[in-house]
Amino acid sequence: MSDSLAVIAILGGTGDLGTGLARRWAQAGYQVIIGSRTEDKAVAAAADLKAVMQARGIDGVNVRAMENLAAAEAADICAMTVPFAHQTGTLELVKEALKGKILIDVTVPLVPPKVARVQLPEQGSAGQIAQQILGEDVQVVSAFQNVAAHHLQEGQGLSCDVIVCGDKKDARAKVIELVEAAGMRGFHGGSIANSAATEALTSVLIFINKQYGCHAGISITGLDDKA
Repeated sequence: MSDSLAVIAILGGTGDLGTGLARRWAQAGYQVIIGSRTEDKAVAAAADLKAVMQARGIDGVNVRAMENLAAAEAADICAMTVPFAHQTGTLELVKEALKGKILIDVTVPLVPPKVARVQLPEQGSAGQIAQQILGEDVQVVSAFQNVAAHHLQEGQGLSCDVIVCGDKKDARAKVIELVEAAGMRGFHGGSIANSAATEALTSVLIFINKQYGCHAGISITGLDDKA
């Protein structure tokens, strides 16, 4: 593993999506911290992930466990994979620790029980809410909403593209590097306001998955490999 690779914390990272991203980045050589509201839950998730990877012949991965605040403090880049209902509380907790860093917001404003129906917040999107709460000291980048956790857990290359939205192009570029490290293609999707489109598309994909019994993703066409 190269010392130049960022330390990545996944806040609220004990679910299928969080541990799926953790697996992908750990396999790529990154130091990964799984964060949770309680350290014991994070420890259990990290242990389970290591066991799964060892069972598949993948040893020597660097995965640690911490409470969310400690994870945010220890990381160079943070990703957040919490339910929409916990987004604001988590952001308020780690706000100071995120100053000067990139936050990858994976939040989708799903409103149970009708999660297959688009229900965007008044602020426009979860990504915009995150940027408003954290302010200009944090570069919020919205990504990974349209990737099925099922495929991330497989640990292999997958045919799914990721649209990356954020107000700073350099921050988007760094997140695209992480998308590629996770085995997918990443594409600049414009400002954080455009995250409303990718977040809304998640509900559409949920409907498609239920309708056809699949784990659908998205693919950007017409680029002739000039991404």
